[in-house]
Order: sequence, then C-alpha cells, then structure tokens
Amino acid sequence: MRRATEACPYQSGPFAGLALCVLAMGPALVLAQTLTEPAACSRPVYLTFDTGHMGTAPLIAQVLQRHKVPVTFFAAHEKTQQGDGSLGEHWADWWRARGAEGHAFASHTWDHAHWRADLDGPGDVRFRIRPSAGQQAGQNLQWSAPQYCDNLRQAANRLQALTGQTPLPLFRAPGGKTSARLLQAARQCGYAHVGWADAGFLGDELPSERYSNAHLLHKALQNIRPGDILMAHLGIWSRQDPWAPAVLEPLIVGLKARGLCFATLREHPQYRDWVRQHPLQLAQPNPPHVTQPALRP
Repeated sequence: MRRATEACPYQSGPFAGLALCVLAMGPALVLAQTLTEPAACSRPVYLTFDTGHMGTAPLIAQVLQRHKVPVTFFAAHEKTQQGDGSLGEHWADWWRARGAEGHAFASHTWDHAHWRADLDGPGDVRFRIRPSAGQQAGQNLQWSAPQYCDNLRQAANRLQALTGQTPLPLFRAPGGKTSARLLQAARQCGYAHVGWADAGFLGDELPSERYSNAHLLHKALQNIRPGDILMAHLGIWSRQDPWAPAVLEPLIVGLKARGLCFATLREHPQYRDWVRQHPLQLAQPNPPHVTQPALRP
C-alpha cells in the first residue's frame, strides 16, 4: 500500500500542506493510519480536554474511540446545553463510558473557579476567586487555601463516583491562571498543576470569525512537537463555528501521519513520579445531589 503521506506532499515548510492533505484524503488517510498504528508510543503528545457546554462531547468521544486515542479530561461542574451540568446525572453514562475506555481524569475545580489575585494580610493564605459556575457564579470571593482545596477535591470526588476511576493528583486552573501561592497550596493538598504547551493551545475558544477551523488545524499540525500537552474543550459557548467537528479528527490523523502518538498525563515525564507518589485519598460517599450550575451571562 502506498503511504498516504506520499500521495500528498508538503507544499512549503516541513508540514505546511499536511492540513490540506488530511482534509482532502479523508477515509483513505484514516484507513492508512489505522493499519499502521504503532505498538508503542515513543513520540507522544498529551491531548487534554477541559469541560464546557458538552454539546460536542458525544462527537469527541466517538472520534477518540475510533482512533484509539487516550486523553486526560479536566472536569468542573459547568452549565451545559443539555442536562444538569457537566458532572450531573444527565452526563453520568458518558463519563462512565470514558472511564471504561481507559482515559484519565483530573480536577478543574468544582465551580470552574478562576484565580484573580493573591490577597495580602495577616493569617492564612487567601485568594480572590471568581467562579463561572455554581451558586456564586460571577461573584468575587475570598477563599482560603483549604477552601480552594475543597473545591478541587469536590470535582475529583465526583469524577471518581462517575467514572469508577481514581482521578490523577493533578488539576488545571480555569484559564490556566495561577500564582506561586496557589500552586503551593494545591500541592500541599495533593494536586500538581498542569498547563499546556504554546503549540498545544488548540484555539477552540478563540472567535471563529477571526480564527477559522482550517487556520487552527494548519497551525497545530505545523507547530506541535513530541512531548507537548494539548488543550481543547468539551464545547465552547462563545465560538460560533464549533472546533471539534471540523478539526479534531483531521488533527489526530495528521499528527499520527507525522509519527506522533497519544498518551495520558499519567505517562508524562514531568508528572508520572508525582502521580505514582501522591495517589489521591478520596472519600467514597453516596454520590451527591447535583444541581444545574448557574452561568453568568
């Protein structure tokens, strides 16, 4: 069989034509990649998804399953297009299926709580926090380090109840916004922070009128390198032209055509020792009653 990449040479630069090739060849390239799936992952990238409105979650799951791509999901309890929130009962079967498929899971804070600033003053370390979900969505709050840890732990507990898997002792702060104090506080309660590579910012939260899906795909295929952590979402409210239906599958196929493979953050060299040495000790109560989170307009 002729290799798919031979039938579609790069036009300029090392990978400039690959995005167009992937889109044009469609099923032929998918088949070629399926047949040449490597037995071991020697040049990994680490695809991660943060929760969102979940509208694209079923499609994302189908693509990942079709291409046997393991990912790490960072979950918060966010407002959704359907159901009672991203970690609510409506989505329980979806999460359970992802657990059975062997994906990894980690906290994104329960209330999608954005760090805004460290607060100076006597006593305990405190932070200005602005949740974008939950009963206090849109409010500027003052949280202590234990309160922030409780919010991390609440999401992890819910993930464990939904997936049947113990989440990784990792978290991603909403928006990737942190401080040295926040990171220290989180590590003291068992959570190491995970950001993403510059090239791994897949752009699904950018306005589609300025950043087309074709542009985002081309940029990702050209710039992503082995070892990069990639980040996208399970649906973005503000983007008019959804990213996942147009980009996710050709991105996976195109990266595999470059000899890259996929692994969860459990295997990432920066985190694997932490994951092994700091397993989460989570309570296992009856699953909590989950209400639909509010979303600030």
